[in-house]
Amino acid sequence: MKLAGAGSAVIKLACRNQGTSGDQLMPTERVDYRRIANDITEKIKSGELAPGTKLPSTRELAEQYGVHISTVNRSMSILKDRELVEGHPEKGVYVAEPE
Repeated sequence: MKLAGAGSAVIKLACRNQGTSGDQLMPTERVDYRRIANDITEKIKSGELAPGTKLPSTRELAEQYGVHISTVNRSMSILKDRELVEGHPEKGVYVAEPE
């Protein structure tokens, strides 16, 4: 692939990001929302967070993990999808009872 006026680094980058082969070259890192969801999942499964336990507020979790509130919200979505927590409007998020 040739790009007019582009240096070789740009050409290599453009080629690397084409198709699925580019995905293989990307470093694998744990994104914050998954790290938080997995950490809370482990706490629930180990019994550290028992069914019915209220989780800290979104703001508190954001401060605890050093992330933005939107990152915590995404983590909560994952935990809800896993059916590990349930949200109660205006009350908070609680560890779900096992089924």
